[in-house]
Amino acid sequence: MSKMTEVFVPDIGDFDAVEVIEILVSEGDSISVEDSLITVESDKATMEIPSSHAGVIAKIKVNIGDEVSEGSLVVLIDAEQTTAEPVVEEVKTVSEPVVAPPPAKAEVKKSVSKPSPTINIDHENFKKAHASPSVRKFARELGADLTRIKGTGTHDRILKNNVQDYVKQSLKELEGCGGSTSLGVEPMPEIDFSQWGEVESKKLSKINILTGKVMHRNWLTIPHVTQFEDADITELEVFRKKTNLEYADKGIKVTMLSFIMKAVVSGLKEFPRFNSSLEVSGNALIQKNYYHIGIAVATPDGLVVPVIRDVDKKSLSDLAIELREVSIKARDKKLKPSEMQGGCFTISSLGGIGGSHFTPILNAPEVAILGVSRAKMQAVWNGSEFEPRLMCPLSLSYDHRVIDGAEGAAFSTYISRMLSDVRFLLM
Repeated sequence: MSKMTEVFVPDIGDFDAVEVIEILVSEGDSISVEDSLITVESDKATMEIPSSHAGVIAKIKVNIGDEVSEGSLVVLIDAEQTTAEPVVEEVKTVSEPVVAPPPAKAEVKKSVSKPSPTINIDHENFKKAHASPSVRKFARELGADLTRIKGTGTHDRILKNNVQDYVKQSLKELEGCGGSTSLGVEPMPEIDFSQWGEVESKKLSKINILTGKVMHRNWLTIPHVTQFEDADITELEVFRKKTNLEYADKGIKVTMLSFIMKAVVSGLKEFPRFNSSLEVSGNALIQKNYYHIGIAVATPDGLVVPVIRDVDKKSLSDLAIELREVSIKARDKKLKPSEMQGGCFTISSLGGIGGSHFTPILNAPEVAILGVSRAKMQAVWNGSEFEPRLMCPLSLSYDHRVIDGAEGAAFSTYISRMLSDVRFLLM
């Protein structure tokens, strides 16, 4: 008959009871002396309870969530085929506890890690990996597959630095492929285009390169939704032309963009969620109580976005003057970095170029951007007949983590309504 040996919780120090948060063995597993059986957690540290005997796990006597203390029965071991002497050993404290004892109200900082989307983890084998709970948790946070990592600790135990080295090596491999494999996509092949005819290589400007990297990051990491709307600006265009006649002697020319900026600020006040940024943790929004609007400006070297500050406090003529000034500075490469920071919302206007609608990419950390295309006359049904109206296409892209479809549609229609009646903008 098999000889059953009981394994109890040894002296765990000054703790009356601790919670079982993980069971590290299964019934039928062969274990050695000092192999970890369960993981327990107190309010100060995470600890592993080691086995005092070698043999085969016959019965596990605890469950996750149970509270245990010194002397609690953990497992029954069939020790018939082992001659190992019982070893009494104090509980090993994991070298890196989940929560360390904080000195005098010191705030414990939580590390923020990003999972890798390229790794398909074998969860069944992941549980059996020879690593402490803290290391397994660390690996899960980084998206690292423990089944692919070779440990350098005692008995090939996987250590935290083994996980770090594995992740660093994986990142280097991604960089070597231009980062394109981060979504499991093969990198673009190098092609010798000269085999089909004459070619010329032209170096991209620094602005082109930087804009490309930022837009690529934003497009891949932010779930975009684009809402389309057409604004009837027939009366607004009449008002704009009359305004310019009045300002003619002052050399001020008010463009449609000034009115759109005013409409956007009104929209941001009505829908404050559009005037926010998502915290890096993704768990909270940073609400802004100021209204700085970025304006995308095309230059010979690429796209730049100067920021017009406190749009809510400026008149149409003030905005017209400032828009002209920043456009000139942008094209002359005289914009300071500070003049392109702090925006709440961006407007990208292609009205002077053409097109109907497009899908602008968010200028993170902003959560929305408005694309404006060229206005054109269209036949619009007024209930009894078609009449010619000047319609301006609007394209609102927004971060779907922050803004849902209903609010995106409501914001778009609100902006359209503001532009359709100049009286709203003057209120």
